[in-house]
Amino acid sequence: MKITKLFSLSLLLLFITNVKGQEFKLGKVSIAELEQKVHPKDSSAVAAILYKKGRTRIEYDVNNGFVTVAEVETRIKIYKKEGYDWANQNVWYYNQPDFKEKVNFSDAVTYNLVDGKIEKTKLKSEGVFDEVVDKFRGQKKITMPNVKEGSVIEFSYTIKSPNGQMIREWNFQTSIPVNYSEFSTYIPEYYVFNARQKGYAFPKKTEVTNQRSIVFTNKDRDSEYIHTKTTFSTSKVDYKETQTTYLAVDFPAMKEEAYVNNIDNYTSSIQHELSLTKFPQAEVKMYSVDWESVVHTIYKDIGSELNKTGYFEEDLKKKLEGKNTSEERILVVLDHVKANVKWNEYLGYSCDNGVKKAYKEKTGNIADINLMLTAMLRYAGLTANPVLVSTRSNGISIFPNRTAFNYVIAAVETPNGSILLDASDKFSTPNILPLRALNWYGRLIRKDGTSEEVDLMPKKSSNDVVFMSYSIDPEGKVTGKTRRQCTDYNAMITRKNINGFKEEEYLEKLENSNNKIEISDYSRTNEKELLLPTMETYSFTGNNLCDVIGGKIYVNPMLFFTNEKNPFKQDVREYPVDFGFPFTDKYNITLQIPEGFTTEVLPAPAIINMEDNLGSFRFNIAPAGNSLQIIIQHQINEAIVSTEKYEMLKEYYKTMIAKQTEKIVLKRI
Repeated sequence: MKITKLFSLSLLLLFITNVKGQEFKLGKVSIAELEQKVHPKDSSAVAAILYKKGRTRIEYDVNNGFVTVAEVETRIKIYKKEGYDWANQNVWYYNQPDFKEKVNFSDAVTYNLVDGKIEKTKLKSEGVFDEVVDKFRGQKKITMPNVKEGSVIEFSYTIKSPNGQMIREWNFQTSIPVNYSEFSTYIPEYYVFNARQKGYAFPKKTEVTNQRSIVFTNKDRDSEYIHTKTTFSTSKVDYKETQTTYLAVDFPAMKEEAYVNNIDNYTSSIQHELSLTKFPQAEVKMYSVDWESVVHTIYKDIGSELNKTGYFEEDLKKKLEGKNTSEERILVVLDHVKANVKWNEYLGYSCDNGVKKAYKEKTGNIADINLMLTAMLRYAGLTANPVLVSTRSNGISIFPNRTAFNYVIAAVETPNGSILLDASDKFSTPNILPLRALNWYGRLIRKDGTSEEVDLMPKKSSNDVVFMSYSIDPEGKVTGKTRRQCTDYNAMITRKNINGFKEEEYLEKLENSNNKIEISDYSRTNEKELLLPTMETYSFTGNNLCDVIGGKIYVNPMLFFTNEKNPFKQDVREYPVDFGFPFTDKYNITLQIPEGFTTEVLPAPAIINMEDNLGSFRFNIAPAGNSLQIIIQHQINEAIVSTEKYEMLKEYYKTMIAKQTEKIVLKRI
């Protein structure tokens, strides 16, 4: 598969090098573009980006110094009704007191072909909206008018930022095909950025150096005269500017696949992170050259919050009395923070309210909560440090930079390894983090400025164990009892599924998701005892759980627990399979054979073992008097499975599901 990818990439790059500098201009939509019914290389595409050009300049403003101006123009073809969403565009911007950006849309027009002629419909003011996203950001939105199947829409926008320190990420791929994408940066010699590309398809890159200059107007007042005289003069500063252009031609749509944590991790894009500034007659200022400098910069931001005291000691001291082991102290501190400070749904590794105010007001962002947690753990005599994390929705931190992270947790270092903690989720426990934080690797940072990579992915298997016994009457009605026990991450998921629902609402949801069974005698234990497995027991009846044909009964032994569809259908897997955590599903089932019946067909026992101990499947049915004993186990031992193992995993699931869906056949004696 690697050879195939390299060959495909070589062809793509060869094609790109032959592309001449195409001239795309807003307002020059062709009849051919409007007549096109389907995308020539992807007939399933609901829309396509015909071209997208972006230019980001760091330029000098006489009033504000260096600022960043980004200009983007886009043309999109709509093929199907399902592509109408592409007529709604939005661009976010920072809206903070010390950092305000401005976004403006222009040249927004919808084109349609009417009686062989091009009809233009311009965007009016009522199609432009300005919305608040959160306390830090807003977004400018447009809804294009008169959009139909076959329409072409185009628009442009600018983003003006008040300094020269940020260049936005540029995506060369999205969920629809991209025919042409061009992105250029214009960076003065005073700024050094780290540029990193990600994804499987790479654009062609060219670089040139331009000579630029800044003209200053100087105002002088001469008071030697009776009347003050003002004179003006000019001076000029020359500098070099690096223009870098990235060109992508005919990049395919990003296709969703099962068990992908965030498809943006694999989308072709270019990211920039400010590394240093070196202005004339000023010291070089370092930002993100390597992880040490990144950590140093971040720790300066959060270190003061970790050192704040006098707001929790009295409360915590009482609770720590008599708790002598590290395990006991960790639980006391974790529970204390969870009980006293609730998450306000804001992310970040920098505090919002500050730990003291968050503790007093009982609410805060992720940093408020988990930096407070770290400080309390240190107070309890534990070796605790913050761990910077990028959440699943934020993507993977692929190179040293401050903006790669948007989250922070706590780690307690012990002789047996680090214990990871997050007090923002009421269902979390030591080493059981919220799923949003399970994103490959984090970075632990210490007081002395050192840091190290921390593997966030769980290694311990989370269990889901089902004990079920049921009987079938001659008409095919199934009556039975189930006990289900879940540990670790499976227990966390169960608690989240239960949380916020009244019991009758939860049971209705459970019944509907399990082939319309009817549940009675429901009970659950350990719902709030987080260190113990969750336990659910209930009786059930179902009239749609087996088939009666010609006097014979056909039944899947696992009933409503049967996996019927293989989630892995693609011939080639582009992205790693992310299960989130290792898991073991066990089923111990007793089937009571109805009186007057015997078994005609029993599925044969099966054992499947994947290479490298990736996982295994066990299936066995054994007669026991007038009943059948069925034992099934499905186990995956790695949270993340590489694409090299995809074919093996796909075949494993195919064989497992085929075995699970084999029917037991009961016939009359």
